Amino acid sequence: MQFEKVVPKPLKPSTLTMQGISRRTMEEHYKLYEGYCNKANEIRQKLQSVNLSTANQTYSEIRELKVELSFALGGAINHEIYFANLGGGGGPASGRVAELINRDFGSFDSWAADLRATGLAARGWAWLALDLATGHLFNFIGDAQNTYPIWNCSPILALDTYEHAYYLDYAVNRGAYIDVYFQNIDWEDVNRRLATAEKMYHAASGGQAATYQAV
Repeated sequence: MQFEKVVPKPLKPSTLTMQGISRRTMEEHYKLYEGYCNKANEIRQKLQSVNLSTANQTYSEIRELKVELSFALGGAINHEIYFANLGGGGGPASGRVAELINRDFGSFDSWAADLRATGLAARGWAWLALDLATGHLFNFIGDAQNTYPIWNCSPILALDTYEHAYYLDYAVNRGAYIDVYFQNIDWEDVNRRLATAEKMYHAASGGQAATYQAV
């Protein structure tokens, strides 16, 4: 079984000169991301020679490796979205994502208030994602690197709420960090991800939104 190595993507230069998030924070944060990439590669290498005959749901090497692979890969992919989402001018959303935010949340301010509260409640991540069954946006919580994906949803905006994302700049004041996060969102990047997600939605559903029944 062959695998392609996870290669860390470089930071955009604009993420190193952001308003309210220091260069040191971003540099240290990037090192953590590199660690996730390296760990994913290490685990995949070990899977090349794992003893499949010992597989067991209580404890086995393959179980341990594959669970930890989900954490390492989640840590890599989550951070790639997060870093790419930053380095912009922030402010109210623009383009297609602004249209969908207004449709699904009523206004940009209502969406921002919901994401801020979601970020304060999350233990690790908050994501704005497009539900590929309905074509609608929702702010999801993730408590660990491997609690995403939410099935059938595509993340277009990632907010890292682990302490490493803000402690050097704001200590325990997560709310202040989230406030400056909004000031640095790259809406062009968000719209690029949304365009891809909407293509997936239309390809899967033909544009016919699923209806979830209340229980």
